[in-house]
Amino acid sequence: MKARPGDAPWGNDRRGLAAKLARLGIRTHADLAFHLPLRYEDETALTAPERAPPGTPVLVQARVRRAEVALRPRRQLVVHAEGLVLRFLNFYPGQLRAFRRAADEGLLVRAYGEVRGGFFGAEMVHPRWRLVRADEPLAATLTPVYPTTAGLAQGVLRKLVAQALAEAAPEETLPAPLRQRYRLWGIGEALRLLHQPPPEADRAALAARTHPAWQRVKFDELLAQQLSMRIAYRARLTRRAPALGGDGPLLRRFLATLPFRLTRAQRRAIAEILADLGQPHPMQRLLQGDVGSGKTIVAAVACLAAVDAGWQAAVMAPTEILAEQHRRKFAEWLAPLGVRIAALHGEQSAAERRAALAALENGEPVIAIGTHALIEARARFARLALAVVDEQHRFGVRQRLALRRKGERASEALLPHQLMMSATPIPRTLAMTYYADVDVSVIDELPPGRRPVATRLVAASRRGEVLARIRAACAAGEQAYWVCPVIEHSREGDLQTALETHARLAAELKELRVALVHGRMPAAEKQAVMAAFAAGRIQLLVATTVIEVGVDVPAATLMVIEHAERFGLAQLHQLRGRIGRGGRDGVCILLYAAPLSAAARERLRIVYESHDGFEIAQRDLALRGPGEYLGERQSGLPLLRFADLVADEPLARAAREAAEALLDADPEAAARHVERWLGTRGELARA
Repeated sequence: MKARPGDAPWGNDRRGLAAKLARLGIRTHADLAFHLPLRYEDETALTAPERAPPGTPVLVQARVRRAEVALRPRRQLVVHAEGLVLRFLNFYPGQLRAFRRAADEGLLVRAYGEVRGGFFGAEMVHPRWRLVRADEPLAATLTPVYPTTAGLAQGVLRKLVAQALAEAAPEETLPAPLRQRYRLWGIGEALRLLHQPPPEADRAALAARTHPAWQRVKFDELLAQQLSMRIAYRARLTRRAPALGGDGPLLRRFLATLPFRLTRAQRRAIAEILADLGQPHPMQRLLQGDVGSGKTIVAAVACLAAVDAGWQAAVMAPTEILAEQHRRKFAEWLAPLGVRIAALHGEQSAAERRAALAALENGEPVIAIGTHALIEARARFARLALAVVDEQHRFGVRQRLALRRKGERASEALLPHQLMMSATPIPRTLAMTYYADVDVSVIDELPPGRRPVATRLVAASRRGEVLARIRAACAAGEQAYWVCPVIEHSREGDLQTALETHARLAAELKELRVALVHGRMPAAEKQAVMAAFAAGRIQLLVATTVIEVGVDVPAATLMVIEHAERFGLAQLHQLRGRIGRGGRDGVCILLYAAPLSAAARERLRIVYESHDGFEIAQRDLALRGPGEYLGERQSGLPLLRFADLVADEPLARAAREAAEALLDADPEAAARHVERWLGTRGELARA
């Protein structure tokens, strides 16, 4: 009976093999079919040893004459064949016996590897080999080399893949019109070529993954992602949520009395969010904007719309510093309107916590602002209508789900709206693939008066000049940050620690008030230091990246980032955005230690040349891949195995378009396609 793609191609008596394959993510025939080669070796033609090009692996064949164990310069197996010597520095007795038997029987050795010149002429060291007779045919296709694991030989994998393709080749999931529209190969044809390419195949295209067979596989992967997200998007439109008005009395008073003018981009984002909040199905929107673009005021407007309608809102931030920053801003803006702000974080007093929890549980229309404490079991929201997650990539998908579930009302089948925010702009290709299930609002302009921060690259050997610059800035009434990458000694050894740097700077700059803040300090102590810095009682603040987000001190105009070459592009851009927020020009000094690696030099060059967070994000994606931007969003939905978000942007656009068309024309085919690629792994990512 012909096997099915979902069947396992090994029996119960081969559990050892099954365990090894499982480590590679292979459990079925279909998994084997999509376990694609890393590269290929050409065993379809023989090369004479004397004509082998240097440094290039080739297949050679020669008659075995004798085999012996040489003891100098070290113990090794030496096989003499016609015009060729094979050397094995590590060998088994069985190999020696096999080659001696081959010499007696007049067999040929067929060896694959690099040929080099040796004492006896052409030789190969540790080639892949096998013994053959003169009439043994050559391979008809290129030989695939697969990703593997310990104890699983390439030969075994090749046999299993060939068996899977022969017995249970994956069925076609895409309708013919769709394949024709995007000029796609059939999936069976594509997989057969990738596993068994003919000698005349375009090897450069195979290596670069631009061959039509690769294009089909990558398109399918991107399409599965798009379908998974769009299915979730459509399913969300069938759920119910509180319909919040966008024109309540509190909101009208607030917008009418704002002491500053909103930018056009802020007004556009507010209009999009309020329109969503007025719908009877749950909003799932991402608000992204560069550092200092004014996202917080947009979030405050959204939360006020919930309170205006008699509901509750929650704002979850990844750090106490950012949560406290939001609490102060929201209180400054909304407390005059009589709106209650309930803070909830890990280190507040018991009395404060009890009062906040009581307000949430009794249904009072409040805005709760806090850290992970918002999703603890004790936090019970009676009427949560809006969940805001700031710096969303710093939270896992389970944490974002936990906050949203705080507002589920089973009796009314209601879900809260969700607004995610990010000051790390998400590259367009990433938004198009991993964020296809959300609507996106972009704040793409800075408030009036905000000027780009000047960036300076300074070698660590010029540290004295940097200290002089700090003295001058502080003497002029300005404030400065000195950012260090670690708190204490680590394996990195040569890095300046924040503790040591604070002590050293306090000694070198005795005339200045120098303080230290880092992530391991108690929340109350961190808040006290930050409050003193904001009040101007501290002139120089030594800090770790705990100040990367949520810090807004208008008098801070100078930042020194020590060992800047060790930071990522997104981090450097975020840190730089902490200064120059009060109308004065800001200067960010990137202090680096020479010599720089090529990658570090490129990162520093990019952040020096550009102040556009979206451009920096796109270039960072090309350098480092998507993990930095996704955080834990990919839990349940793995990062792409085959497609490249930069090189394959046109394919991603086509897959996005095709997903909508396929869902409309053939929902069952769409479901089969998602099942093939994701199974149940996409549930969390689609939540």
